[in-house]
Amino acid sequence: MFHTTWISNLGDAGLLLPLAFACAIWLRVTGKHLALRWLVSLAAGMALVGVSKILYAGCGIQIEAVQFRVISGHTMLAAAVWPVSFSLLAAGARPAWHRAGALGGLVLAAVIGMCRIVEDAHTPAEVVAGWLLGGFIAMLFLQRVFSEPRRIPRVLAAGLGLLAVSSIAYGHRAPFQAMIVHYSPWICQGLGL
Repeated sequence: MFHTTWISNLGDAGLLLPLAFACAIWLRVTGKHLALRWLVSLAAGMALVGVSKILYAGCGIQIEAVQFRVISGHTMLAAAVWPVSFSLLAAGARPAWHRAGALGGLVLAAVIGMCRIVEDAHTPAEVVAGWLLGGFIAMLFLQRVFSEPRRIPRVLAAGLGLLAVSSIAYGHRAPFQAMIVHYSPWICQGLGL
């Protein structure tokens, strides 16, 4: 039997948030505003995922017709962070390769999303919602970064840094889901939902 956990772990916040921060540090070299824009975009996506999870876990709100309870956080983060990471690395080698890097990241995110379905962690609708949200964040950000031809500096050092962060963070689980399950009823009760 094929175990998908090792692939699914590539979408965990315990790995992708440190990777996203490493990308922000790298982007800081090219401009303060790019790094800030990246972190704000990612935070907005995470907030939408969090709201969907709070509404389901605390209030029981869902769309039964399409089996939608929550936006898949693993898939959203994967579709946002991997395309940006791969695109920056590819553009560091050759500026025109940024699209291929982004496409590779989106494909990896789709595979992670499929693993979440196989593991019965999410329904197809939840994974598609996460993939579309994360992909939208990544593509909107990358369009801004590469709106003019840009060479990404220090690709070797940054690539080694991203590899080190990924190696150290892989397999760690972020406690967000447990926190959401624990605090959601209080939040919904406080909001009167």
